[in-house]
Amino acid sequence: MKRDFLTGEELGAFELGKLLDRALELKAGRRDGAGAGELAGRSVALVFEKPSTRTRISFEVGVAELGATPIVLRGDELQVSRGESVGDTARVLSRYLDAIVIRSGSHEAVAELAAAADVPVVNALTPLHHPCQALADLLTLRERFGDLAGLRLAYVGDGNNVARSLAIAGGLAGMEVAIAAPPGYQLEEGHGAKLTDDPRAAAAGADAIYTDVWVSMGDEEEAERRRSDLAPFRVDAELLSVAKDGAAVLHCLPAHPGEEIAAELLYGDSSAVWDQAENRLHTQKALLAMLLDS
Repeated sequence: MKRDFLTGEELGAFELGKLLDRALELKAGRRDGAGAGELAGRSVALVFEKPSTRTRISFEVGVAELGATPIVLRGDELQVSRGESVGDTARVLSRYLDAIVIRSGSHEAVAELAAAADVPVVNALTPLHHPCQALADLLTLRERFGDLAGLRLAYVGDGNNVARSLAIAGGLAGMEVAIAAPPGYQLEEGHGAKLTDDPRAAAAGADAIYTDVWVSMGDEEEAERRRSDLAPFRVDAELLSVAKDGAAVLHCLPAHPGEEIAAELLYGDSSAVWDQAENRLHTQKALLAMLLDS
C-alpha cells in the first residue's frame, strides 16, 4: 500500500531512526554516488504553489541524484488553477508519476490530494506542517550531539508550522521540546511540547535554540504588529547564555538578521543553520527512497 508523508506522524520512532541512518549514509557517500540509480525509471512531481529556494532545489537535486526524473510544476501550470478538482488532478497525476511532492497554501488541499492519489504524496510545506524541515533539523542535531533521546530543544517565536512539526518529530525521537511564544501566537496543546510565554524558561538548559521568521508569506499585512508582539522573543546572546554550554542555534531560513535572530548568532560558531539547509537534501532523499520502496 502507498504511504504518504503529510505531518510526520506517519512514522514510528524506530522508522524515524532508520530514516536518519539512511540520510547519514547518503550524505557521507554522496560524492561516491551513494543512492545513485536507486529510483531509476521513476518520475516525481514537484508542485510549488509558492516561491521556494531550499525546498525546490533540495528536492529537485535529490530526485535526480537518486536516478529519478523530477517534474517541476508551478500551481498555475496545472488545470486545478482553472477549476479542475484536486481529486481529479490526483487521479491523473497518479497515472503518470511515482510520487507527488507539493508545497501549498492549503493543508486541506494536500490532504485531499493524498486521499485521492494512488502514489505517495509528500508535504513539502503547508500552513499547518513542515515535516520535511523537521527531518533535516533532527539530522542536524544528531550530527552535532549524537543520540537525540533526552536532548532539550527550545523553539522561540511564532508557534507556526515549523514549531508544530518540531514538536511531532522531536517527540518521536525522544526529545524534550519547549515552545515559547506570546499570547495569540502559541501552538495548540496536544503535540507533546511544553508550552510557555517565557523565552528564558524555554531556553534554560537547552541543547539547541530554534527560531523562524516573524513575518511569513501571507502575513505581510500584519507585519508591524507581529514584529512588535514578537520582539521580546528574539534569539540573541542573552537568551543563548541561559542554554547549555555548546548549545546550537537553529533557523529554517530565510532569516532576517537583527529581527528574529541576532546576526552574530546566525553567522557565529554556535550556528548549525547552514547544516540544516544542506540536510534537507539528504533527509528528503532518504524519505523518498523509503516511500517508494514501501
